[in-house]
Amino acid sequence: METEGFTIKSRSPAAQIIGPPSAGAFKKRKSGPTSFRKFYERGDFPIALEHDTKGNRIAWKVEIEKLDYHHYLPLFFDGLCETTHPYEFFARQGVHDMLEHGGSKILPVIPQLIIPIKNALNTRCRPTICTTLKVLQHLVVSADIVGEALVPYYRQILPILNIFKNMNLNSGDGIDYSQQKRENIGELIQETLEAFEKHGGPDAFINIKYMVPTYESCLLN
Repeated sequence: METEGFTIKSRSPAAQIIGPPSAGAFKKRKSGPTSFRKFYERGDFPIALEHDTKGNRIAWKVEIEKLDYHHYLPLFFDGLCETTHPYEFFARQGVHDMLEHGGSKILPVIPQLIIPIKNALNTRCRPTICTTLKVLQHLVVSADIVGEALVPYYRQILPILNIFKNMNLNSGDGIDYSQQKRENIGELIQETLEAFEKHGGPDAFINIKYMVPTYESCLLN
């Protein structure tokens, strides 16, 4: 049985190529308060804000490697929906810190990260999408087999990438100004899809192509 968003029409390359998505597809969606914010305000995270010559960074009160990744990593991913300081900063930096130090602890947590990733992308908030794309690029190289473990979840992750994939080609979309900050959403999506293909194993390309029909392999060509 076909589910909404996976009809025959939506799968066909012609349906993806002819004409841009409707304006509503790009419209920012409201996201409710995150569990990350609730935990942060209760003081449940072993973190503090620290200033140094390079700017703000997280001061961890415990060794990151000793954290319970099943508990903390999904919560930090949940915070990727945040757009206000300090929640946005702590969530984004916390995710990167945990991916940097997680090693073998990351792979078992992948199933718990998919809904937070999907929620962040579904906000259709461009800065949030850019932040999440950079996280996804870090995630696929964070530990062995993580890229392959993400392949079964492409159906949940890639639809928004397919909608926004060509935004850097559209004039007047308000994105061009930010190319130098790596905030060009179209370029980040292309980088992310290529990272998925490179690290996703033998089934990655065909599954990316199924969800993003205009994607061309960076390995086969």
